[in-house]
Amino acid sequence: MSSTPIDNAAIEARVKALLPAERQLYAERRPKARAMAERKGKGLFDNVPMHWMLDWPMPFPMVIEQASGVHLTDIDGNAVVDLCLGDTGAMFGHGPEPILEVLRNAGHRGLTTMLPSADAEIVGELLAARFGLPHWQIGATASDANRFAIRVARAVTGRRKILVFDGCYHGAVDDTLVDLVNGRTFSRASLLGQVVDLGETTIAIPFNDEEALRNALVSGEVACVLAEPVMTNCGMILPAPGFHDTLRRLTREHGTLLLIDETHTISTGLGGYTMLHGLEPDLMVMGKPIGGGVPVSVWGMSAEVAEGLDRARRARDSHGHSGIGTTLSGSALQLACLRASLEKVMTSGTYATMAARTDIIEAGLIKAIGAQGLPWHVTRVGARLEVVFSSEPVRNAAEAREAASSVIEEGLHLSLLNRGFLLTPFHNMILVSPALAEAQAQALVAAYGEILARFCQAGEAA
Repeated sequence: MSSTPIDNAAIEARVKALLPAERQLYAERRPKARAMAERKGKGLFDNVPMHWMLDWPMPFPMVIEQASGVHLTDIDGNAVVDLCLGDTGAMFGHGPEPILEVLRNAGHRGLTTMLPSADAEIVGELLAARFGLPHWQIGATASDANRFAIRVARAVTGRRKILVFDGCYHGAVDDTLVDLVNGRTFSRASLLGQVVDLGETTIAIPFNDEEALRNALVSGEVACVLAEPVMTNCGMILPAPGFHDTLRRLTREHGTLLLIDETHTISTGLGGYTMLHGLEPDLMVMGKPIGGGVPVSVWGMSAEVAEGLDRARRARDSHGHSGIGTTLSGSALQLACLRASLEKVMTSGTYATMAARTDIIEAGLIKAIGAQGLPWHVTRVGARLEVVFSSEPVRNAAEAREAASSVIEEGLHLSLLNRGFLLTPFHNMILVSPALAEAQAQALVAAYGEILARFCQAGEAA
């Protein structure tokens, strides 16, 4: 190891030199997937179910044959340990047995009827006990749940605007797809088909900026603040000490509702970040892993918000279309999977196992970074980890973007994949399932250390 710190620019130069060999190795091992990616003709657009599947830092997508626990096998016979877990959709492993049991029997009890099933009351009680809010509704995705919760916030407060934090992502919710540019809020430049200026109804401010928050709320125009407890979509950004207390106090002072999106931070522990840190939101959303991988989401309300929703509904002349809910939301299948997940999958024992495995990985990553003298650090939220390419924790999206390196991310991602470990495609986040064995956690750490040494030691010689 060099006696002087290695900067990111030097590592990027070395990674660029190493990437062609890693790409070639990946491609050589996947001739069937490559042929599928290159095939022309009618069918799926770009030969993938969703076009963003091409955004992974790999030459072409892996095509998965089987997923079980943390094991993925692709159509070319390559086996990898999954630490992406469908970007949280399979946070508790692929196909937990209680969920598989539901799926084996669900068809005999009915899949969807547009009426409550016998599990409905029990699921409601489980959600209230687990997450604190007394009233709940079911959606298909977190995108849906966030849309519905925002609509309720506007109906209850009579206000048009919402506030989000720069760098956020809350699913395919138009109101949240914004960027903060020179202090002004604009529709995200990457959006397709956007015809409405989202800056008219959405305010974006930096995370952890109490002054900006105070200034944005003082006008009394904001219906709700929509926030992840820890930002996870622009790199992992932890809240500054006291920030959540200030957020809750200011929203209450200005009659603004607080909507917490726990879709990613459910990794924190039993009850999510909200329960473990006592955030007291007015509304809460969770999607992805809450049903064990089946498309389902939940959104909860305080008693006061529920009463406001009742008043708003009664004020209408007819029941009509409220803009809240879809036909397949609240289906018998979703309710059965939610019940199984809450009762048998998302347990204190499950979280204890996840924490133990994450402890191994966190310690190993810190040791590997230190061994190379890198000015990096590890950020963690429960069973979710990220290596940030800066010496100090980032406080907002601007600092996260400054610290990021797409080149190093691609190098780490592809190198680890070629050694049998799949990380998330964005920021190389590591998600730790209860199905991950201790030996697999240790093997990941060893591979990470070997790759960092290759990047840094070879960089010195270059």
